[in-house]
Amino acid sequence: MTKTFTLSKRNLKEIVRDPLSLIFLLALPLFMELLFYFIFHSLTSQFEMKNLAPGIAAFSQAFITLFTGLLISVDRSTSFLTRLFVSGAKPHEFIFGYALTMLPITLFQSVLFFAVGGIIDPDLFGWRMLLCIAASLLTALPFIGLGILFGSVFPEKSIGGMASVIITAQSLLSGMWFPIDKLSGAVLAAMDWLPFKNAADLLKNILNGASDPVGDILRPLLIVLAYAAAALVAAVLVFKKKMRSL
Repeated sequence: MTKTFTLSKRNLKEIVRDPLSLIFLLALPLFMELLFYFIFHSLTSQFEMKNLAPGIAAFSQAFITLFTGLLISVDRSTSFLTRLFVSGAKPHEFIFGYALTMLPITLFQSVLFFAVGGIIDPDLFGWRMLLCIAASLLTALPFIGLGILFGSVFPEKSIGGMASVIITAQSLLSGMWFPIDKLSGAVLAAMDWLPFKNAADLLKNILNGASDPVGDILRPLLIVLAYAAAALVAAVLVFKKKMRSL
C-alpha cells in the first residue's frame, strides 16, 4: 500500500500543475447544470434540481475517463511507467495508485454540483445528499477504470477519441437529457444493463428516496460495480503484460 499511496501523491502533484484541466473538469458540467436548470426547469421535472444535480454528477464522471487516460498515456510517453516497472511494484499497486488519485477529484465534483443544486433548491440539503455524494465515489469507478485501461493501451493522441465515446455514451444513454419512455424496448433494455443510466439512476434514487430498495438502489449499484471490476481487472492484466515485456 505504501507504493500505491506514493504513486497517488505524485499523480496529485502532476494534476495540480495543470490547473486548466481541473477548471475544465469542473466548470463545463457546472455551466451545464445552471444553464439547463434556468432554461428548462419550469417546463419539465426532468430538469428540476432534484433530478439535474445527480444527473450532472454522474455525467461529469465521464470526463474522468479522459482525465485519467491522459495522465497515464503521458506517463507512458515519458517512460515514467517504465522506470516504475523496474521498482518491483505490482500491477494492482499501479492501478490502485491511479484510481486513488481520481477519487478526491470525484468527491470535489460531487460536493460542488450538489452544493450549487442545494443553494438553488434548499430541499436537497440533508442526509440523503451526503449519502448521494458518498455513492458518487462508487459510480465513478467504471469511468476511472476505463480511463486507466485506455491510458494503458492507447497513445496520448488517441485518448481524446476513446474518451469522447464514453462521454457521448454517458450523455445519450443515461436518460438525463431527454425522456426515455418512448424509446424502443431494445434500446431501453441495453440502457438498463449498461453503467451509464444505472450510475445516474443510483444517484437520483438515493437523493429522492427509493420506493424499491432492491430495484432502485441495489440493482444499479451492482451493475455499476460489475463494470468497475471488469475495467479494473482488465487494466491490471494489461499492466501485467507490459511489465513482462520489459
